[in-house]
Amino acid sequence: MLTLAILGFLAERPMHAYEMRRLLSDLIGHNRPVSDGALYPALNRLRQAGHLERETEPGDSAPQRQVLRITPSGRAELLRRLSEPKESEITDGGAFFTLLAFLSQVPDPDQRAAVLRRRLDFLTRPPGFFTRAGAPVRIADESDPYRKGMLVMARAAQRAERAWLEEALQDLESPRTL
Repeated sequence: MLTLAILGFLAERPMHAYEMRRLLSDLIGHNRPVSDGALYPALNRLRQAGHLERETEPGDSAPQRQVLRITPSGRAELLRRLSEPKESEITDGGAFFTLLAFLSQVPDPDQRAAVLRRRLDFLTRPPGFFTRAGAPVRIADESDPYRKGMLVMARAAQRAERAWLEEALQDLESPRTL
C-alpha cells in the first residue's frame, strides 16, 4: 500500500520527501501515521529498484533539497500494480481506497473497469463476519447492540459503495464516441 501510494503521488508530480510524507499521512495515515522509519526505507527500496530517482535542488535561502521523481520503470510498475492488484488490495477497504486514489493513472478504461468489477464482485459476496451456521446474521437477529451497530454501518457503507461502483462502471463501459 505504501509503495503504491508513493509511486502514485510521484506520477502526479515530483516532490520532496517531507511533502510526500504529508500526502501519505493524509491518504493512509488515518489507520496509522506514516513514520520516517517506514517512508525512507520504502523510498530507498524504490530507488534501488530503479523506480524513482533523487535530484538535488538548490534552496533559495535554505540548504539544498532532495526532489523525488518517478522513472519510466516506476511508472510501469505503478501501472502494473494498478491494473493487476492483489486480491488483498481488492478485499481490504483501506488498500482498495489507496488503489482507487490513483486508478485514473491507468489509461485504458477497460482495465479500470476490470478493477472496479473485481471490487463489486467482492462486495456482492455474503458478508464474512458474524455468521451463524455459515449464514450471515441478519441485523434484526443480532442481540448485541454493538455488533448490531457494526452490521448496520457496514451494510450501509457497502450499499453506498456498490451504488458508486455500478455508476462508475456504467460510465466506463458505455459506448465511447470518438
